[in-house]
Amino acid sequence: MKQFACGDVVPGCRKTFTAPTEADILGSVGAHARDDHGLAEVPAELVEAVRGRILTLA
Repeated sequence: MKQFACGDVVPGCRKTFTAPTEADILGSVGAHARDDHGLAEVPAELVEAVRGRILTLA
């Protein structure tokens, strides 16, 4: 299981994501970035920042 906290890359955001795979996390985060942060497109640098902060849960 994987987990990501948006606040790790967007200060002040309290949304967290838990999913079985990194791809599932990235899909959810992309929709969140569009819907809640107003990003029409997620820059590659942001994707890499998110990837670097995804945790693997025991």
